[in-house]
Amino acid sequence: MADQACRPLCPEPFRIRADDQVLSDLRARLRNTRWPDPSPGTAWSQGTDLGYLRKLVAWWGSGFDWRARERELNQFHHFLAEIGGLRIHFLQEKARHGRGIPLILTHGWPSTFAEFCPLIPLLTDPAAHGIDGPAFDVIIPSLPGHGFSGRPGRAGVTPRYTAGLWHQLMRGLGYERYAAGGGDIGEAVTMFMALDNPGPLIGIHLHTLLGAPYTGPGSAPLSPAEQAYLAQYENWSAREYGYGAIQSTKPQTVGYALNDSPAGLAAWILEKWRAWADTGGDLETRFDRDFLLTTVMLYWLTETITSSVRGYYDKRWLGDQPGPGDFVSVPTAVALFDHQFTVTGSPPREWAERLYNVRRWTPMPSGGGFAPAEEPELVAGNIAGFFAGLDA
Repeated sequence: MADQACRPLCPEPFRIRADDQVLSDLRARLRNTRWPDPSPGTAWSQGTDLGYLRKLVAWWGSGFDWRARERELNQFHHFLAEIGGLRIHFLQEKARHGRGIPLILTHGWPSTFAEFCPLIPLLTDPAAHGIDGPAFDVIIPSLPGHGFSGRPGRAGVTPRYTAGLWHQLMRGLGYERYAAGGGDIGEAVTMFMALDNPGPLIGIHLHTLLGAPYTGPGSAPLSPAEQAYLAQYENWSAREYGYGAIQSTKPQTVGYALNDSPAGLAAWILEKWRAWADTGGDLETRFDRDFLLTTVMLYWLTETITSSVRGYYDKRWLGDQPGPGDFVSVPTAVALFDHQFTVTGSPPREWAERLYNVRRWTPMPSGGGFAPAEEPELVAGNIAGFFAGLDA
């Protein structure tokens, strides 16, 4: 891995631009949506609410300006680079003043690089935004099979595989020492970066804590707080993990519907944004409608929803879990954004310390599973504060 990681990259500048024909086809599909009956009971109790989705689709087809969103996204520097035979999309924004700490940030599902864009000005020029701490060179790749990043035509594209790609990306960009962070799938990728190749890493920052440490034979007994957390998680899983069950067993089957129907795609994605964020049950009190549609569009335009959900299959059947000898020695910060609408409960610090060298533990007053988009100032401030105290 080390030899591959030292190979220089030849990134190509990239701009987002959807074909007019693709946008025309999208509008036609939205107009011709075949709607199901409303579900009985309270709104959202059986999935995405029909009334909400009808209004959103109407706006999507007649009021949403994708070209304006393209212009906003293209204000950042986008690149494509071949890494391990795969074309990977990433943003790279350098510190506005002086030498920045290189920081690679990884999104999860169903998210995109756009979730992290609000962090860019805060981290590249923290002083201008009242943040006390160092500036960063921010690198935000798209996960394999998500958006503009390719995915190999084989199984086994796991977080551990992606972690190896990210080390190659950072070394190929000329960074010998760097930081990493993320949430959801990005947490798993960051963990494996630190487990498999800790040498280049200054530290890691996590804004979700979903990964499970080893708790098998030989491990310390679970504390009462850990037991309570696992009971809460099991309850959440029974009620909320249906999406994961299908995506980790039959991703191709659900992919046909999601790739063909924009309304279906929006329903599948946004139900998770409502549940996993600090929305109180109302998506648009937390997120701008155009931002939500931008997230959906990045899957629709690239036709990558099916390839993205295959990650659940690969992780379940071909992925690795931390074993009894695994421990992340790299200094770790955990920003605990646990104010999700569908609550899983907060993991206690001792749960994290089974796997991570936790140096900073910060329960946050608000924000949930998409914290970089929900509370960018809190995330950026926590990142800057953590790395200010580390030797880069």
